[in-house]
Amino acid sequence: MNEVSVFNPTGAGIEAADSVPHSIEAEQQLLGAILTNNDIYDRVAAIIGPQHFYDPVHARVFETAAARITRNALASPVTLRAFLEDDEGLRELGGPAYLVNLAGAAISTYAARDYAQMIYDLAIRRELIGLGHDIAARAARVEIGSEPGDQIVEAEQKLYNLAEQGKSDTGFQSFLRAVKDAVDVANAAYQRDGGLAGLATGLDDMDTKLGGLHRSDLLILAGRPSMGKTSLATNIAFNIARAFRRGTLPDGTQGAVDGGVVGFFSLEMSAEQLASRILSEASEIPSHKIRRGDMDEGEFRRFVDAAKDLESCPLFIDDTAAIPISQLAARARRLKRTHGLDLLIVDYLQLVRGTADNRVQEIGEISMGLKAIAKELDIPVLALSQLSRQVESREDKRPQLSDLRESGSIEQDADVVMFVFREVYYKEREKPGDHELDKMAEWQEAMSRLTGKAEVIIGKQRHGPIGTIELSFEDQFTRFGNLVKPWQQGAGGDF
Repeated sequence: MNEVSVFNPTGAGIEAADSVPHSIEAEQQLLGAILTNNDIYDRVAAIIGPQHFYDPVHARVFETAAARITRNALASPVTLRAFLEDDEGLRELGGPAYLVNLAGAAISTYAARDYAQMIYDLAIRRELIGLGHDIAARAARVEIGSEPGDQIVEAEQKLYNLAEQGKSDTGFQSFLRAVKDAVDVANAAYQRDGGLAGLATGLDDMDTKLGGLHRSDLLILAGRPSMGKTSLATNIAFNIARAFRRGTLPDGTQGAVDGGVVGFFSLEMSAEQLASRILSEASEIPSHKIRRGDMDEGEFRRFVDAAKDLESCPLFIDDTAAIPISQLAARARRLKRTHGLDLLIVDYLQLVRGTADNRVQEIGEISMGLKAIAKELDIPVLALSQLSRQVESREDKRPQLSDLRESGSIEQDADVVMFVFREVYYKEREKPGDHELDKMAEWQEAMSRLTGKAEVIIGKQRHGPIGTIELSFEDQFTRFGNLVKPWQQGAGGDF
């Protein structure tokens, strides 16, 4: 390994004795440039963070300067002195005078981006070296509980984190950085129409209640069979993918400025069946007609036109049956790396495979794995779940948290738990005999009131209220929509 010459602001040139790649001189030049001209921070903020500096003192100086600059406050040797004068590491380098020397020695402010890129590249090289040593050491240890396949998945995960975030292991971060991230999220919600902090589902009342689908959240959508779980998840996926628009994000990177790229793990239905559902909704042709090919010429033309319109939708479907949770995570990482990924949907949770022998422990492993994916990829994960049969034995069929099937860990790991409920499904099965005229009249009135309506019951939400959302439901197109309220009649509401 060639040693990297470094620059000492006090005037003495030294050689790096460490065997890992780094450049103290580049770090000093960049920090000096920022302390001299705060506008330079905006040019390099998208490239590096405090974690990319080799010298921990430099990392703390950069972090403190960044915190002041982002609040439109001056970051200079004088203003930073109050925050860093008790820093032991800075004291060893000469105390506050070191900050003055940094600013005074900055002679190449025009090359700040080049210095930032150099610091970032060297940090990545250090991480790769450490990761390579770790992989080699683990592979050399032959242990019964450590399968080679598991080591490959783990190595891939660390490499993905390194490629996406510039760090293979996150570890602790300062409260200062966490506060900045929280302010960025709040600012994005404030700037966005409707004040949503997350992805808009296209269902207005749901977006209002949830604030959109938040990054790093695990959302559970549960219900009994035939309630419409898959239909609702498909509608949300379609709405988000259809709204996708790529552009420049506030941090200067490229990404989804509206809508998003959706990954859909369909473990129960084939990709073709799922596509038929989406096309039924988009073309407004009943799904049973599409399955049978029972369409007239006009309907078929509408069907083909809808298919053409949806060709460019960034919706990716994986219909691998009984996929292991580790493989699901690996494929999600790969999709984000190759095409981007803003929402992951899993239909449904109980069909994913874990490694535990006990079913309850296996479901716990899967729910924890899905939450880990949400945090690692920084995206919302919407997982569908079955409910236990005890719902059917109650007079009030509305589901509740205790109905979640097989494991309480689903409720524990989820940030949001929602239930799909269509009362009309149960009311249909209570139809009285034709000779019971009074009961028949009551039943018909109830059916008239319930037909075309559905409820999404929010049973748990970490950062918002619980409650019930009313939606419209068009059975023939398996489509959920915004329900027009009585006071909105005639106002051009969106069904």
